[in-house]
Amino acid sequence: MKLGSAVRGYEIITRPSNANAGKCLWAFARKDGRDFFVKEFLEPKRPRPDSMGSVEDKKRRLAACRKFEKRHEKLSNILRSDHPHAGNLVLARDFFAEGTRYYKITDRIDPVDVAPANLAPPDRAILLHTLCESVALLHEHKIVHGDLRPENVLIHRPPRSDLHIAKLIDFDDSYLSGKPPAAGEVGGNPYYGAPEWLSYLRGERGVRASQLTSAADIFALGLLIHTYLAGAPPEFPAEFESPAAAVLAGADLKLDPALPAEWAEVLSGTVRNESSARPTINDVLTLLRAQHPPAAPSRVRINLTGRVPAKGK
Repeated sequence: MKLGSAVRGYEIITRPSNANAGKCLWAFARKDGRDFFVKEFLEPKRPRPDSMGSVEDKKRRLAACRKFEKRHEKLSNILRSDHPHAGNLVLARDFFAEGTRYYKITDRIDPVDVAPANLAPPDRAILLHTLCESVALLHEHKIVHGDLRPENVLIHRPPRSDLHIAKLIDFDDSYLSGKPPAAGEVGGNPYYGAPEWLSYLRGERGVRASQLTSAADIFALGLLIHTYLAGAPPEFPAEFESPAAAVLAGADLKLDPALPAEWAEVLSGTVRNESSARPTINDVLTLLRAQHPPAAPSRVRINLTGRVPAKGK
């Protein structure tokens, strides 16, 4: 993938980058007058007939590719972009292999550079609503996002609106609740990973794959919401490399004392060591709805999805 090249008709219009992309490259592309986001996966690589390596090695690589394909196809069949409530999930429009590489295409979303903590409370409530409703849709389908962090939440301001909504992106590390990839393959971010995720990654005795459920997302979501409300994640002792490491060692995360009491109670629950003791996404939405009841249906449709109703609707 290079600037000016084309992949399956998608013309690459920006220089590819791997910023915040792990083992991927990304760029913007254009096709049929529309702009898209293109992700090129650096792994796994599809073997060519003339590729180096033994027959057994090629079979092993091809098996890994088929496993990769099935995982993405399975999630795509569950999370469809035409789902009536998926307007704020930035889902794949296309997924294909070209040569030795795999590519995923999504809509281009242009975020705004704004700190959620600086938004007016009603505006910030809309942002939190849209984020949590997207997470709720995932959890309703037993899907764990697996990599909730600020870089994967794009803050978007719809046309002709002064309010902001959250667009949730990057489902490449998603998995069915209780059925994550092997410890050596599971994705996620070390800072936002839940305690059970960190233990699983470390290969600690007694930690089973079945323990990685949607509650792992709740731990990360708690850190995100604290950042959106207070301007920074909760504090933890400097000798630990992450909140999860601190929690596993029995240390407390220090919430901002200025948080309203109801948020302090919920967020202290989201960062508990025991995943079963954390609130669910519906518990978080219940608090949000109690604080800021939804507006009239037409208003909600505009503000929460970013869609503008057709004239006369």
